[in-house]
Amino acid sequence: MGLALYRKYRPRSLGEVTGQEHVTKLLSHSLALDRVAHAYLFTGPRGTGKTSIARIMAHEINGLPYSSESAHLDIIEIDAASNNGVDDIRDLREKVQFAPSCAKKKVYIIDEVHMLSKPAFNALLKTLEEPPEHVVFILATTDVDKLPQTIVSRTQRYTFHRASVGNIITNLKRIVKEESLSITDGALTLIAQHSDGGYRDSVSLLDQLISTSSDGEEITEGLIEASLGLAPTDAINQLITSLQKKDFDAVVAQLKEFESTGIQPKIIASQVIETIHQHVSDSPELLQLIDQLMLVGQSTIPSAKLLACLGLYAQPAPRTVMPQLVSKPTRSIEKDVAPPKKAPKAVETGLEKLESEAIEEKPSMRRASGKEVAFDMKEVLVLAKEASIALSSMLAKCDIVQDDGMLIIYAKNEFYKKKLESARYRQQFNDIVQKTTGRAWESEVLPTAKPSSDSNVAAVAAMMGGGEEVSTDSL
Repeated sequence: MGLALYRKYRPRSLGEVTGQEHVTKLLSHSLALDRVAHAYLFTGPRGTGKTSIARIMAHEINGLPYSSESAHLDIIEIDAASNNGVDDIRDLREKVQFAPSCAKKKVYIIDEVHMLSKPAFNALLKTLEEPPEHVVFILATTDVDKLPQTIVSRTQRYTFHRASVGNIITNLKRIVKEESLSITDGALTLIAQHSDGGYRDSVSLLDQLISTSSDGEEITEGLIEASLGLAPTDAINQLITSLQKKDFDAVVAQLKEFESTGIQPKIIASQVIETIHQHVSDSPELLQLIDQLMLVGQSTIPSAKLLACLGLYAQPAPRTVMPQLVSKPTRSIEKDVAPPKKAPKAVETGLEKLESEAIEEKPSMRRASGKEVAFDMKEVLVLAKEASIALSSMLAKCDIVQDDGMLIIYAKNEFYKKKLESARYRQQFNDIVQKTTGRAWESEVLPTAKPSSDSNVAAVAAMMGGGEEVSTDSL
């Protein structure tokens, strides 16, 4: 059985480590000055070289050669995931008292140290506080937040970063050259992008692809996509294009095609997120999709969540519609009263136009069922204040217009609409209106401001997303 590539090409010195120079330079400097600490803490994501550098450090502290097959009595590795009890640490405390058999220092590497139990941490703390001169501890963890601060404070901490795509590709090219493999640059990039910033994961994926490909066969993007269950890159790019064009039918068709070929919605969402991230400067409008796409994997029905996310984004923008009073043609408030004839003018000033409209819209008389009735808004507000301060406050902010025997109440927003339509306030309003006019009225509440009577003003308001007409009488 051949040796796995990630073990075969594990770095053997600090100089061979790629992408963690901020760690290796400091460690090399301390080794050169013979300033070795009694305890180190290596933290960071999996597959970024923590254990490899711990092993290299253990050998270089003792001036020993290191290889993947190296084994030494005075370099002891402990897996805290399976040796996490207090008895395991007590046994360690007894053994550290013995001097190294042949090396300068006895080095204990405790991997995934965050898995230790609380009593085990308490037992380890005493040893870290007062370690024997001949002992060095190297602790490694992917979850430093689970370590007690008392442990962290007694170590020299080094934080490892996720590997960049460029560093992973550089490392893979070195292996490809040594193994005389044939692989496209696009395939190397795809491996790096799907390694989650880990060198070990990228090398393991390359090893997997070598074992599944025929002898001498070139490793391509298509082979990687099939191996990982990914959607083809061209198909993801076409999906992004359909989203940008707001082509709803094309988006739905592509999602159905992905589903028919067995590609998981979570993988599609991840690929779309990665593509948006790579081209964010070209398509910043797609950023709003990322939050929703990140929820696809958490959904109980991920396929429906993905469809809802992308389908809603691909819906064409609604057409701008001119605001209307009601669905019926607007009737003149003073239909039976002929408007006064005005002398013709070459130009009517904006102020004169507003004044004439104010006269025509003056709500001194309202019409209901063919009979003119007096409708005094001031009186309505007085009675509303007596009935309910809240109702009076809401009505004062509304515009009320009579149309074809009913009252149209422009509440200006959804909150006031819901309030005025509640059983309590609707009954109070109906009682007040009947009391002031002597008859019952039908009414309708709209969550918008009253449209302007000037079509030009209304058109501008529509383009600006709404608005209301303000009187200039007091200016």
